[in-house]
Amino acid sequence: MAPSVLEQIWIYPIKSLDGVRVDAAAVLPSGALAHDRRWALVDAAGPEPRPFVNAKQTARIHALRAQFELDCRKVRLQGDGREFQGTIDAPESLAWLSAFFGREVGLVENAATGWPDDTEASGPTIVSRGTLASVGEWFEGWATEEATRRFRPNLVLAIDEPFWEDRLYGPGVATVRFRIGAVEFEGTNPCQRCVVPSRQPQTGIITSGFARRFAEQREATLPGWAARDRFDHFYRLTVNTRLAPGCSGGTIRCGDRIEIVE
Repeated sequence: MAPSVLEQIWIYPIKSLDGVRVDAAAVLPSGALAHDRRWALVDAAGPEPRPFVNAKQTARIHALRAQFELDCRKVRLQGDGREFQGTIDAPESLAWLSAFFGREVGLVENAATGWPDDTEASGPTIVSRGTLASVGEWFEGWATEEATRRFRPNLVLAIDEPFWEDRLYGPGVATVRFRIGAVEFEGTNPCQRCVVPSRQPQTGIITSGFARRFAEQREATLPGWAARDRFDHFYRLTVNTRLAPGCSGGTIRCGDRIEIVE
């Protein structure tokens, strides 16, 4: 099988907010990409552990734009015709966000693992550009960029074969070991999706019947070689990963080769 290369790396510094496309990323000993989901908004008045304020809970978050300077921990926030620029976790930032959401919000930080949805596979999510293009064809008016914004992958492979990434897990609970540059990962499972991809990223408007249509198309186009038993339902896209045993991290870069380790 000819190797692919890594085409895009996306970091999402604050969970559910806009991503940053980078040329290289450090892979932490936890398997997470440095700065990915490092911060998360929480309900400051909620019970412990404080619940996240994210796109699963509120479509309001889609009206919020964010631009980041990660090395300086800076953010530029825009929404409702207002703007804030400053340090991500400064009191002024939280005051601006609280006014935007109409309730008091806090910010929690985890520099070691971030705040992944799948705590058993906290590595980057991965997908081929062919997959994103194919999914875009299922919904009128989509482009590949729209699918990227909706499904929020960390890593996009420069390969045009749709669903190539489904090779990165096996049947049952089997994982598949693969290498990006000098860093080795395990693919664990196809990622279960939530309500977020059904919403237009800039407006939060729901695409009617999204999950049903997506699942129908996903089942119909599942490659014959894919581990079908990993799909208790077909509302799944991208592959969850973790560091391979014996690997402590490193750096991955756009252009790095991606190879399955036999």
